[in-house]
Amino acid sequence: PQRRALLASLGVAFRVVAPRAPEGPDALENARAKAREVAARSGIPPGGAVLGADTEVLADGQALGKPAGRDGAGAMLRRLSGREHVVATAVVVLAEGGAREARERARVTFRPLSDEQVEWLLDAGEWRDRAGGYAIQGRAAAVIAGVSGDVTAVVGLPLGAVAAALAVLGLAPWGRRG
Repeated sequence: PQRRALLASLGVAFRVVAPRAPEGPDALENARAKAREVAARSGIPPGGAVLGADTEVLADGQALGKPAGRDGAGAMLRRLSGREHVVATAVVVLAEGGAREARERARVTFRPLSDEQVEWLLDAGEWRDRAGGYAIQGRAAAVIAGVSGDVTAVVGLPLGAVAAALAVLGLAPWGRRG
C-alpha cells in the first residue's frame, strides 16, 4: 500500500502485479527478480515499464529481514532502540528502451524504547511483512529521532530514483499529459 501511494504521487498510471519471485537476502537482487518475473509473465506494457522494488534494514551491517512473528518483531525493535540503522531500498525499472537500477539508502535513528512503547508498536501489527519490523509511515514515526537521507526510501520506494530512471528511459512523469 505504501508503494502504491508513493507511485500515485508521481501522477503516472500504473497497475499492480504481485511478483512470484522468491526473496533472498539482497534487496537489489530481489528487485531484479521481481521486475524480471513480472515482465516475463505479464510483458512490458507498450510505452510503459515494469518496476520492481525491495527494502532491507541493516543494523551493524547485518540485514534484519522480515520478522517471522510478533516475538521476532519485538526483538528487532529492541535491537533498534536508541540506535541508528540503515534502510536501503533498491528499484529496478524495465522498459522497451532498456533497464535502470538504483539503491537509495537512509539512516534512521530510533529514540530509546520502553517495553510499553515496543508493545504499543507491536499491537498496531505494522511489523507484518516489513523489513526491520516497523513502518515509518505508521506508529514508528512517533519513536524515530531522525532520518538522514531519502525518507521515501525508508517508506519503500525512493521517488527520486524512480523518476530519474523513468526519465532516462524516456518515460519521465513530467513529460506525460492526461
